[in-house]
Amino acid sequence: MKNGNAPIRRHVRSGRGFTYLGLLIAIAIMTIGLAAAGTVSRTLQLRDREEALLFTGDQFRRAIASYYEKTPGGFKQYPRSLDDLLKDNRFPNVQRHLRRIYVDPMTGKKEWGLVEIPGRGIAGVYSLSDEPPVRVANFPARYQGFATAAQYSDWKFVYTPIATPTPFLPAR
Repeated sequence: MKNGNAPIRRHVRSGRGFTYLGLLIAIAIMTIGLAAAGTVSRTLQLRDREEALLFTGDQFRRAIASYYEKTPGGFKQYPRSLDDLLKDNRFPNVQRHLRRIYVDPMTGKKEWGLVEIPGRGIAGVYSLSDEPPVRVANFPARYQGFATAAQYSDWKFVYTPIATPTPFLPAR
């Protein structure tokens, strides 16, 4: 006598292959979804770090401007080092133009590239990162030139004093 359950077993065995295939497809779809989420997450992190770089670089630019504009005497000076921004000893009471040396958000280090004017001092800073920027538009007016930058190290935060015109005095 034949076992009446045999055809059912064959049917169950053939169903196991479809379940396994379905599981593999589900895992593949989840992997693709996680990879896409990872890419989006990295882009969001880069955007946050770019915002931090814009803020930090501008803080350095403002501190350099403060140091330059508050120079005692007639000849304006740029700081010789970033530490001069932390403690300006040119005055009887110590002046502080910057609270601390910020970490470069793109590299995670306190090391910055320096824009130096030979014989005069530091006029600005820039990140040492060679990564290409995510942001390529909608910069503040002062930093519109960043739109054409190929890497973050091209974002230079430089203080340029406004030239005051010399008054015209007619000859006598």
